[in-house]
Amino acid sequence: MHRARLAWSPELLEYDFGPGHPMSPVRLDLTMRLIRALGLPDLPTLEVVAAEPASDATLRTVHDDVYLAAVARASTALEPDPLRGLGTEDDPLFPGMHDSAARQVGGSVSLAEAVWRGEIDHGVNVAGGMHHAQRGAASGFCVYNDAAAAIQRLLDLGADRVAYIDLDAHHGDGVEAAFWEDPRVLTVSVHQDGRTLFPGTGYPGDVGAGRAEGTAVNVSLPPGTHGAEWLRAVDAVVPAVVREHRPDVIVSQHGCDAHGNDPLSHLDVGVDAQRTAQVWVHALAHELSGGRWLALGGGGYAVVDVVPLVWASLVAEAAHAPLAAGMPLPADWRAVALEVSEIEPARTLGSAEPVAWRPWKDGWDPADPVDRAVQATRKAVFPLLGLDPHHD
Repeated sequence: MHRARLAWSPELLEYDFGPGHPMSPVRLDLTMRLIRALGLPDLPTLEVVAAEPASDATLRTVHDDVYLAAVARASTALEPDPLRGLGTEDDPLFPGMHDSAARQVGGSVSLAEAVWRGEIDHGVNVAGGMHHAQRGAASGFCVYNDAAAAIQRLLDLGADRVAYIDLDAHHGDGVEAAFWEDPRVLTVSVHQDGRTLFPGTGYPGDVGAGRAEGTAVNVSLPPGTHGAEWLRAVDAVVPAVVREHRPDVIVSQHGCDAHGNDPLSHLDVGVDAQRTAQVWVHALAHELSGGRWLALGGGGYAVVDVVPLVWASLVAEAAHAPLAAGMPLPADWRAVALEVSEIEPARTLGSAEPVAWRPWKDGWDPADPVDRAVQATRKAVFPLLGLDPHHD
């Protein structure tokens, strides 16, 4: 059995908001080129399968009919609908918008089905992770919410509990909203403080509603948070709440826009720290969910020196063939990356030296703004889950 499956079709590059838009398909193109240059598709533990567009029936599980009709009109007549986020600066119209966005959803949902049925242990869709899309509106470069659709499919197939871990610099608001009152789904988002970054949400006191109170978890970090601090924040919250939830499946979003070179956020989380978090999420899946893990892409706008490195690493991690820290990147890939982007690409995959981070169990500093942010989340949500915010 293949341990991992990567959903990919060249048509995913057609999700293209046009020249000058941050979400350039170049980031996916260079990612797939690096994956091939590293020989990952030849691994016996990885298979690559086509991503087909999701049906309207699948899309209706997380989006309403009026919105689907608006996207269809936008795809053909290029008719803006600003009330539904279509034709805005963030989400300009382009021909075929419906099909290309539906393909992102189809890739993630098909992987979720394969993971649940035991065909694979892990699924990866680097073109997925469109976590801002709302039930009735596009938002933040996201037309359809593949992450929410994949989680809903898992529930429909019989999963009792799903944990969603979002490591994007931006709050995973669309996924959180979809399951705000559903106690079966734990949503955990580690992101830059919404007072300083789109979408302006995701505060420690946002914990879900009704029977789901305590199943929305938000770690809202100050601008400038660096890799060691970010890993400390992830360590302080994510494992404890995910373990308490006891998920049947883990779905994770690995937007890599928390990097210091990213033009759209103000965190400073390097490639090495992001790769470390991938390892942690993978380990949690094996510890808690029988290995059932669906990993998605997301944001990431440093299209040469960050996105391909982080997502190629994610694919390799899922295939149980992790890439060596600090390894030289293939010369042929670097040449293509330079030609395509006119940006000098990185020479190595991060640093060979591990990130020196301090575990939360070693104590926290109330004078440190990152520690204060973390403790605010722990105090808001841990008691609702029967956990002690002051101790591991």
